[in-house]
Amino acid sequence: MAVIHRTTAVPTKEEMLTAWLPTRSWYRGSGSPELKRVGGFRLDDPEGEVGIEFMVMTDVAGDEPVGYLFPLTYRGAPLEGAEEALVGTMEHGVLGGRWVYDGCHDPVLVAELIALIEGRAQAQAQSISDTPDHEIGHSFVGTKPLPTRFDVVDSEGGTEMAGPGGLTVRVHRVLRHGDDACPADAVGHVAGHWSLLDGTRTRGVFFTLRD
Repeated sequence: MAVIHRTTAVPTKEEMLTAWLPTRSWYRGSGSPELKRVGGFRLDDPEGEVGIEFMVMTDVAGDEPVGYLFPLTYRGAPLEGAEEALVGTMEHGVLGGRWVYDGCHDPVLVAELIALIEGRAQAQAQSISDTPDHEIGHSFVGTKPLPTRFDVVDSEGGTEMAGPGGLTVRVHRVLRHGDDACPADAVGHVAGHWSLLDGTRTRGVFFTLRD
């Protein structure tokens, strides 16, 4: 069970992602983003060592707001071989030094994401300890078990996690709100909720699985 600590982090997640986002090929803005946290959820690491968070933030710097999905992991030590996936480091008021990674490259997040798609893991509330988030939807109509090792490729369109036999998990980095249904050509998906800038709650697709 992930424990949510009410404490400080330096730099903040918003500050860290503000610096990291413009380095991504799927960034839709120009210059420096202005990020506002608007939603997300967590998954539990069965070993209790790695923090797993799926954060939704809206960039309000441009003429039109853009919602982004950030799968993140938080570790107490560097993840070997994942230097290019490092978002940054922070000093946590309770846990001390934390290494923050783009979770698509972290095997712990990937394994739990696959478990969520298959229905073996329960999404947890983003900001409340030991509280399931039953509004995170998922579906799967393929053949179990799914692999947990993927090659990650970023492009202007988002992130593709490519597995064996043509299996792919698409990370919807840039979010579209209003439709959370599994696409007709997909064999699984994860959908969730967040808030628009006027406070209206909306839903959309976070991940799609295609075979």
